[in-house]
Formats: sequence, C-alpha cells, structure tokens
Amino acid sequence: MSRPWKPSVTVAAIISRTVDGVQQFLLVEEHTPEGLKLNNPAGHLDPEESPQQGVVRETLEETACSFTPECLVGTYLSRFQRPATGDDVTYVRFAFGGAVGAPDPARQLDGAVVRTLWMTLPELRASAPRHRSPLVLRCVEDFCAGRRYPLEAITTDASIYAPEVKR
Repeated sequence: MSRPWKPSVTVAAIISRTVDGVQQFLLVEEHTPEGLKLNNPAGHLDPEESPQQGVVRETLEETACSFTPECLVGTYLSRFQRPATGDDVTYVRFAFGGAVGAPDPARQLDGAVVRTLWMTLPELRASAPRHRSPLVLRCVEDFCAGRRYPLEAITTDASIYAPEVKR
C-alpha cells in the first residue's frame, strides 16, 4: 500500500513599497539546511489558524512588523527533495499581498532569520540562486503582474478552531 500524500501548508507575505519611484519588496535572509537563503516572510500554517491568521503571525515573527493581508496573490503547489536526507516534501503555498507597519524595535526576529531587507525586482531576479524556493520570485512576479484575488477566495471552516468529533 502506498503511503498517504500529506502536503505541508505554508503562507507567504508579498509586501512592496515604492521609494523614489522604485518598487521594492520585503524579504528575509534566513539560515536553512541549504545555507543562508532569501525568502518572502513565510512559514508553516499552525494548527487552529486560518491561512490569513498564519501569514499575519509569520510576518510578525520574521520581520517584527504587523501585516494586514489585502488580497490573495495565488495558491501554489511545489515539491522539494533533499537527496542527503531523503526528504521529499510537497508544499501548498498561499501567498498574500498586503501592507506592513513599522518594525517593533522591542521584538526579536524568529531564530533562523538573520535580517530583513528590501529588494527591487531586478535585484530579486539576480539573486534567484540564493532563494529558498523558486516560489519566492514567482509570487513577487505574479504580484507585479497584477494577480489579485479577494481574501474571501479562501474559506476556513469553523472546524479548524473546534474540530467535529466523529462518533
């Protein structure tokens, strides 16, 4: 019998600002098993939270900034293999566009995060070999292409917060 397929669900924030007429995107530089990598503020969805709640939490943990999701940029399916460990993981990623507040100087960044940085789209493209996943650039390019879906495109059933007990 084959083992059941269980994708890992992740959430990512696509955050942009314009400085002197140039659009920039907020990224994090973080330690990974493959070394120091660039990523969107992102992470795994925790039990008992909606994707929107997860991206707010992850953005705060990784950037020390509050995040307000304004739209869904896309839902992505990808697969990652680590030959050294035999890990073979499929990810479902929800990417959200939105706005951040100023960093809270009293807040520590997540343990793996070295720093946050703002990068232009050309800088992002040039740094692709340093990205944690090809989805880092893909989500930003989809955002730049105008992909915007209403947050209501994702429905979180109440059972996420209070699971139904099967009898």
